[in-house]
Amino acid sequence: QVQLVESGGGSVQAGGSLTLSCAASGVTYSSYCMGWFRQAPGKKREGVVTVDSDGRTRFGDFAKDRVTIPKDNAKDTLYLEMNSLKPEDTAMFYCAARQAESVICLPRLVTEFASRGQGTQVTVSS
Repeated sequence: QVQLVESGGGSVQAGGSLTLSCAASGVTYSSYCMGWFRQAPGKKREGVVTVDSDGRTRFGDFAKDRVTIPKDNAKDTLYLEMNSLKPEDTAMFYCAARQAESVICLPRLVTEFASRGQGTQVTVSS
């Protein structure tokens, strides 16, 4: 059974950086597509980034040049490093996973993965 637990959210000023963590269990990175999506109040879910079973990373349009997604295989943890944060980045951020053989690992699809965590709130003030 896949379990994902996000942490690391908080409040930060515009221009700042934040690193979110996703502790994963029941996931084998070599056979799973994993990623992050976000949802702001009153807005649709938006894919941030995905990392495929072969390690290939794909970014949502707004995330390019501002996001990295390192993994710590030893700790079974996926991270989301964000920099140059803007007030419009304020949202609940979720980690999600799905077996790679059943999905094309794209940010626009990660929003619909059934296995996801409870989310962690990121608030960016101007």
